[in-house]
Amino acid sequence: MDEHDPRRRIPRTDALLRLPRVAAAAQALSDGVVRTIVRGVQERARAGELAPEDVEAAVITAVEGRRTSSLRPVINATGVIIHTNLGRAPLSPAARTALADAAGYVDVELDMGSGQRSRRGAAARAALLAACPAAEDALIVNNGAAALVLATTAFAAGREVLISRGEFVEIGAGFRLSDLIESTGARLREVGTTNRTRCEDYAAAMGEATGCILKVHPSNFRVSGFTAEATLPELARLAGARAVPLIADLGSGLLSADPALPAEPDLDSALRSGADLVIASGDKLLGGPQAGLLLGRADLIARLSRHPLARAVRADKLALAALEATLNGPEAPVARALHTDPEALRARTEAFAEDLRARLSAQPHPRQGPGPDSAALAVVPHDGRTGGGGGAEVPLPGWALRLPEAAARALRTGEPAVLPRVHDGTCLIDLRCVPDETQPALLTAVAVALTATGAP
Repeated sequence: MDEHDPRRRIPRTDALLRLPRVAAAAQALSDGVVRTIVRGVQERARAGELAPEDVEAAVITAVEGRRTSSLRPVINATGVIIHTNLGRAPLSPAARTALADAAGYVDVELDMGSGQRSRRGAAARAALLAACPAAEDALIVNNGAAALVLATTAFAAGREVLISRGEFVEIGAGFRLSDLIESTGARLREVGTTNRTRCEDYAAAMGEATGCILKVHPSNFRVSGFTAEATLPELARLAGARAVPLIADLGSGLLSADPALPAEPDLDSALRSGADLVIASGDKLLGGPQAGLLLGRADLIARLSRHPLARAVRADKLALAALEATLNGPEAPVARALHTDPEALRARTEAFAEDLRARLSAQPHPRQGPGPDSAALAVVPHDGRTGGGGGAEVPLPGWALRLPEAAARALRTGEPAVLPRVHDGTCLIDLRCVPDETQPALLTAVAVALTATGAP
């Protein structure tokens, strides 16, 4: 390398690691991560993308800005309560505390009195059974798909699962329940048609090869018009007469009937209507962590618990702790957002808009002199949604603050990150899912985004 080559001025690795701010920030990172950051900045300088004199500052910025996890907290301003892309249900304060407590050593499978091994997750199961009295027993696994796979494997591997053609559901990311079921070695036996399936269609398909009857709630779509479906009581009589299990996959995890979602089936009612086993997710309407819930007859749950696959799909201590705390603690954020009073939401949104106008009028716009035109900030009607495959097409009346569409990207990439709803050329801020304590941070984020983009 020529002695005048500017690359000779690139600081050495050991010198960069000794910089006080780098050393301080490195306390929260592994040595490997810090060295990778340093080498990356040095490579940029060697490639001519960065002046050697700027290497120290670039390393400091990169190390101080690096988080141990790439997942960023996001303020959900979409009005969609169970937002799959944001991790579905936000946990309650009680569940978050339980997670922190369970992060260390806990008595997840130990009776502290006797010193003997105990049944895993017994307290979480007890809390689940208390919330769903119609169930004789329960089993908790790591997600809803795992619950379905376990059930169909245990009851129908090498046999047939009877399912209506109208209930062939595709869930997120292109996964189809039919593919999941067939992966267990069970054979699907389609009955009825897409829009009309009667109990006699199931009866005609039943035979020696029938392992179970599966009824799936099509939670993320609606079929209307010339339709018919077999009810759980009808199928329960048929299944009982033929001594095969009737499984109801309800998906959304509503424990008991809720007036806010009158068409949404709930676990307790499904069991009382004759289902032998119900399946649901814990991180949807229940408002808990990712988990698969199986509730129903004690003999069926015992059979599932003994199956070898149960070990592969069991819930970890963190999920068990968070689920128990969700069930035993105060109302979860999902329930609060679902039952938000529209007029209370309107008053809150109007107050937020007034605070935003005051914030904007007090600061000059760096590009155009005066601040954004605060008169353009309007509170408009906006229907929220349940999301997560629950309450399909059921509007949740509410209100939102309308901003220019240009603010959306700045909000998503800002700090804190905010996800608004972009609709009809506007950016909407819906406070339905925003906790009161998060609102000041949201106000600052919106003001910064509007000022930075020169909008409206």
